[in-house]
Amino acid sequence: MENYDALTKVQRALLAMQRYSWEQGVTAQAFMELGDDETMILLVKDAVNRQAENGQLALMHPGEAYDDPASNGEALLRAARLTGDQNLRQAAERMLDYLLHRCPKATDGTVLHMGKQVWIDAMYMTPPFLAAAGLPDEAVKQIEGFRKRLYHPQKRLYAHMWDEEKNTFARSDFWGVGNGWTAAGLSRVIHLLPAEMRSERNHLISYVVELLDNCLVYQRPDGFFHNVIDDPHSFVETNLAQMLAYTIYRGMQYGWLGDKYLARAEKTRQAVHHKVDKFGLVQDVCGSPEFDHAGTAPEGQAFFILMEAARRDLGLKD
Repeated sequence: MENYDALTKVQRALLAMQRYSWEQGVTAQAFMELGDDETMILLVKDAVNRQAENGQLALMHPGEAYDDPASNGEALLRAARLTGDQNLRQAAERMLDYLLHRCPKATDGTVLHMGKQVWIDAMYMTPPFLAAAGLPDEAVKQIEGFRKRLYHPQKRLYAHMWDEEKNTFARSDFWGVGNGWTAAGLSRVIHLLPAEMRSERNHLISYVVELLDNCLVYQRPDGFFHNVIDDPHSFVETNLAQMLAYTIYRGMQYGWLGDKYLARAEKTRQAVHHKVDKFGLVQDVCGSPEFDHAGTAPEGQAFFILMEAARRDLGLKD
């Protein structure tokens, strides 16, 4: 293993991990953006192998969140195009049909995550798949529904959980990884919107810029953030840093973000590389399975890969 670079080690460690539906999805997305279509295809094939009758992909047990399986969607669509496999195409259509017609929703059509709750995680799971599937208007509608419930206008950050039935927050904390899911999910939708949706694209760009600015206020001198962004008593966490670095690199690559954030992204990336242990595990991310401590997790591995792929595509070299 000593001869492997950090990226190769992180990939190897990720593929050794057990994964639930959203973890399988972000893993497939990471290999897709890295350009490893063969591994991506293998990952989505197993997501299809575990597709429930109602259309949800990659289910490990029936109690998983409603929208998490949609995180597999964009990679599945690409795999279907590359292979011409109609089984993959039909699986994507079943997942889309579930989101549109079967997934529990609030009265305004906003997708629920679990029970009667809306979670900020959904910003990454649902809108990118909708946009990639040719439904950009619905993608934007979902974003606005999540934002209406979870955005805090004073802090200009996103709370974690909203209870639709009780009309109040189920968890009002500004969870770092949740805000990272938001930044990364919005950046993907911005790239996927058609040219004629310029106004909507500009709105989403403004959301990302605002979020970057207000997260970076809380960045520690070591490049990392606390698990609850504005709570210095919560543990120091790695994944938000690499999620924001990914967002900055992609925004610069696609021309909607200037270079004012580049130094912060580079500092962040350097700090994250020091968190990769000899086995390729990215340490001190919001740790599975309960995500209540600094540990390791598939999503932390995947976002290291996504960060590295985005930086490479921007044309930066060490």
